[in-house]
Amino acid sequence: MLPNGLPRAYGVPVATRKPVNESPTEGLRRRFRLHPAQVVVVGFSVAIAAGTVLLLLPGMTAPGRVTTPVDALFTAASAVTTTGLTPVDTATHWTFLGQLLLIVMTQLGGLGILVSAALIGVLLARRLSLRTRLNAANEFRAEGFTDLRKLVRTVIGITLLIEAIVALLLFLRYLTHYGWDVGRAAWNGIFDSISAFTNLGFSLQSDSMMRFVGDPFICLPLCAAVILGGLGFPVIVQLWKEWRHPLRWSMNTNLVVFGTVVLLLLGAGYLTIVEWDNPGTLGPLDPATRVLAGFFASVMTRSGGFNTVDIAAMNDESWFASDVLMFIGTGPASVGGGIRVTTFFVLFFVMLAEFRGELQVNIFGKRLSRAVHRQAITVVLVSVAAVVGPTLLLLQLTELPLGRILFEVISAFSTTGLSTGITPDLPDSAKIVLAVLMLAGRVGPLTLGTALVLRDRRILYEFPKERPVVG
Repeated sequence: MLPNGLPRAYGVPVATRKPVNESPTEGLRRRFRLHPAQVVVVGFSVAIAAGTVLLLLPGMTAPGRVTTPVDALFTAASAVTTTGLTPVDTATHWTFLGQLLLIVMTQLGGLGILVSAALIGVLLARRLSLRTRLNAANEFRAEGFTDLRKLVRTVIGITLLIEAIVALLLFLRYLTHYGWDVGRAAWNGIFDSISAFTNLGFSLQSDSMMRFVGDPFICLPLCAAVILGGLGFPVIVQLWKEWRHPLRWSMNTNLVVFGTVVLLLLGAGYLTIVEWDNPGTLGPLDPATRVLAGFFASVMTRSGGFNTVDIAAMNDESWFASDVLMFIGTGPASVGGGIRVTTFFVLFFVMLAEFRGELQVNIFGKRLSRAVHRQAITVVLVSVAAVVGPTLLLLQLTELPLGRILFEVISAFSTTGLSTGITPDLPDSAKIVLAVLMLAGRVGPLTLGTALVLRDRRILYEFPKERPVVG
């Protein structure tokens, strides 16, 4: 029998009649009740629509500038999804009111991502078995994890604390070293800290952070905020409580921390070596600044979006390496994007187990659930399709080379925000494609992951097993 008393045959309900004594209003509400993942999509879509309308209001655009509806839509989508791609110069195109609206949309979008991830985690836990609920509580490391208010307060508190610390460091540097007035230093510090932690990449300087390429007191706090924002809420909470006891860390935390360190170091080393003598990027800098700029570039490919060197002047090899790093992205339940570090390294350890001939996949002393294998493969294949399709479409809509188009598409899908400089010159049709891709990249992995968990369907029969030739 089903929970509502309906009989079950072969795992499928034989009747779907409405409950007895159900009012028309309740029936209508039940019919149009949204799936938790659909709530996330609708929420982001409504926020983007509202932001588009607000950006078109008088007083948002600086005198002498014109904001088209498509540019407003693109900018709103970029802010709400914390991507950072922009068709206009944030520093000069928008008034203070417009900039304030952008950072508010970014903050709401960033908090919405984390809160939505936590909310769906709670909703999923209520739908699953007691053991799964206990595992979820253990991973979140939160007592009474079903108390959504407490969960939301924790997320908001961690976010505001990190942003406040980074804002203070940036404010003091802007004020004392660069001689900016208090108002400008404070506004830039707040804007840049929020933009960094939410992995946005919008900047109030027309050259992003290129003027600060050799200043570690600006670059390193921004890197720290981007890295922390990309770890994900479950990881931040567990590291906060148990950083001295790594043996107690969950598989998720181990994978995110391990993957983040490995990708940051490999990316920094590769980009620094490849760009070392490039006269358009690292070539004119002293050795110490080259290392700092290479590390900064590696961090920002994790979904950060700032740049201290000219992305358009990078070598093709650096573009391709950045494409890979952006596609992998950050940790799950974070403000970043991509297929997620956990997905990539799960498949890496699956491959390693296959090479060794092992029947089980063991990661950091724990056995990986077989269901995760299929989920990781599905996420990667869907993400590849989400990149290939828009890339082919933009090649038809523009006359730009493949390298620049692919970089822009992956940057939009992974909500990174780095660009080779082609965004302002794209036709409106291409901007709309990228705006939709930013939304898909932000809610896609979360929505897909939820759907995969909730669509666990038991089949009461099995087909004969057969093994095709692979490879």
